[in-house]
Amino acid sequence: MLSQIKAKYTEICRKTSSKSTPSSETVQMGLFILGVVLISTGITMDASAYSAKANYNDARIAESADVILTFLNGAFGALVMVASGIGAIISGAFGQYRAALGLMVVAVGSFIVRSLISTWFNDATLTQS
Repeated sequence: MLSQIKAKYTEICRKTSSKSTPSSETVQMGLFILGVVLISTGITMDASAYSAKANYNDARIAESADVILTFLNGAFGALVMVASGIGAIISGAFGQYRAALGLMVVAVGSFIVRSLISTWFNDATLTQS
């Protein structure tokens, strides 16, 4: 009697387990539908990162950026450019071409940083020294 109950219980558990486990096609279809829902929801919703129209004062940020750019356009920028250029020449002479290329990027970057900032960002609050 006990063995019959155990066999019946095992049979019921096997049937329940096989019916409750989804097939791989069902899982893939569910994930596909979830992806479609997430993408369509993301496309239809507004990107509200900047929609709040926050009122903030960026004068201190503009002043600090202007000070840094003034240094880079002045004697410090010339020093950085000359040091990077000399370092690039020395690195190239010793075969360190990757370091020479990096130093050249630093030299050219210190020369054109204000132009890049005015190209990509709103620099109306920055004074042109």
